[in-house]
Amino acid sequence: MGGSLLAQTVTRLELKIEPGARLRPMASAVIQVKVYGEVDNAGTKATGRLRKADWNAAVFPNDGGWISKPFRYQGTDSEGYLETAGSTFARIFSSVSSQYVVKDSMMYVAPEKPGTYRVEVSIGSVREKLEITVDAAAPETAAKAEKTTFPPEAPSTDPYRRLAEHYAPHVAQETWWEWQSDALRRFDYDNDWDGANNWDNLEEGSSQAYVYYATIESETHWFLIYNFFHARDYSDNCVVGTCHENDNEGVVMTIRKGNGEFGTLEAMEALAHNNVYSYTADSAIRRGAHNIEAKIYLQGGSHPVVFLEAGGHGALGGGDKKSFFDAEKLIWKSGTGITYTYRGRADRPRYAMDKDVSYELLPIYDHWWSRAQEKSGKAFSAFYEYKPFGGRPGMKVSSVGGSFLGVKFGADKAKPFWGWHDMATQRRKILATGQWATDPAYAVSKNLTFPADKPVSLNYVYNPYLGIGDSPAPVVAAAPVTAPPSSFVSPATVSATSPAAIVATSFTGACELDIVVDGAAAVTFNGGPKVETLAGSPVEERKVSCDGAPADGSSFEFEKREGRGKVRMAGPGRLEIEDSSRGSALYRIVVRWKP
Repeated sequence: MGGSLLAQTVTRLELKIEPGARLRPMASAVIQVKVYGEVDNAGTKATGRLRKADWNAAVFPNDGGWISKPFRYQGTDSEGYLETAGSTFARIFSSVSSQYVVKDSMMYVAPEKPGTYRVEVSIGSVREKLEITVDAAAPETAAKAEKTTFPPEAPSTDPYRRLAEHYAPHVAQETWWEWQSDALRRFDYDNDWDGANNWDNLEEGSSQAYVYYATIESETHWFLIYNFFHARDYSDNCVVGTCHENDNEGVVMTIRKGNGEFGTLEAMEALAHNNVYSYTADSAIRRGAHNIEAKIYLQGGSHPVVFLEAGGHGALGGGDKKSFFDAEKLIWKSGTGITYTYRGRADRPRYAMDKDVSYELLPIYDHWWSRAQEKSGKAFSAFYEYKPFGGRPGMKVSSVGGSFLGVKFGADKAKPFWGWHDMATQRRKILATGQWATDPAYAVSKNLTFPADKPVSLNYVYNPYLGIGDSPAPVVAAAPVTAPPSSFVSPATVSATSPAAIVATSFTGACELDIVVDGAAAVTFNGGPKVETLAGSPVEERKVSCDGAPADGSSFEFEKREGRGKVRMAGPGRLEIEDSSRGSALYRIVVRWKP
């Protein structure tokens, strides 16, 4: 493009919101920012739309919603930009070349509280505002009903399960305009093991939250490998290789044995787009082949904070300077995102800024390893022979699927942990493809330098991926519940432990309660659920959802999943909660009954 823009003067901004400026609580919309002004090219002036995206945006009041990081508008936009060509002007619009991409849009996420809020956008002294009404009666955005709900997992027989639960990460998942693609999922989220339809089944597949894990043990350490699976890797400018079906990145934690049941977490390394980043919890550990990016931040005393970017889902330590999440305050510094906490159940995020969504852990050995050796299957592809550097032990299998099968956009781009590689150490022939996570003792001893009095043994006690040690008995996974779309509500409101899933046991009915108590409360179930305030402030009913009604003489049991006070069955069909601590607290309780 010849010539140059010598002077630009912004005169006005135009804000376009889709699907509209009236939204339901927690709904999201896309706001496009169009910039107009005057261009002066050596005395020749013209007015029109400018190719500028250096605007600032804010929501008023502060609790009036959230805005994501900018992205290129994804709808149809045929309006040209004002450009110079030599000494003349032309209006052009390029929809393909990344050279002309302007990140002119943002996602707005509405708060839960109805009201009128405004988004203000400014460039210099030029400002424009957009008023948004949040109303429970606003039109609902059309969405396909999810067709699959996975029931609670069978009790685990994995001897390392408690260790994996103890260190299960606190996940800060950034979201963008296609936030359902950013939601954590299981590979068979659409109720099949075909990786080549995962892109297309995004809307109808289950959005229940899962994180995959594997455990490897050496003479001195346990190594916990957590994999974060997504159905799509997406971008606002999908050129070759930047978008693809399936996505799987993750972290490896190094835990020294010998200090109680759970040992001591020493290091965590994270994979982001074939680059490994290192973090430590012990200041005596120094750099090796890698620099140390930051310290490890813990939530709840033992759960490392992990940041996952939107779109490409690269994993970083929560304290990394590239993270948009404040790992110390546990809040978003900028942008939008979902936070996931391990609680042993697979909940669905309700919207793009949901907090503390519970996820379930799935063992990689049971779910993926045997399928990765089946060349006739539809889950894995790109079979290869593992060839480690350093004279390290190889796999007992001749070849293994190095990628998940995928066909949309880039083919077979997502990889399980035995297919991961770190470009820096691979290029220097320190760690081969798959070696970083498959041989984690050797990898961390190369990436970091441990003090002499804290050696890292390279001898494994248990590493089933290299055929070392006895494999634990496999867990038989429960079959998902499938039903016609009419029996499902919106994905934004279905819980992974919804009453319908809970009742798929020997019980005949169940209620799921999310209530906030400050004092004492009671819930009676005979004749329909009824919540009473016995003492203190009125009870806040966030969710009271039941499947079925108890018959006379039914026997009851309850499961307290969250809450600090005392909970008891005070009689047939009557649950009582006593919260004697100062202030209010959330109680999440499941009550079941049978004749």
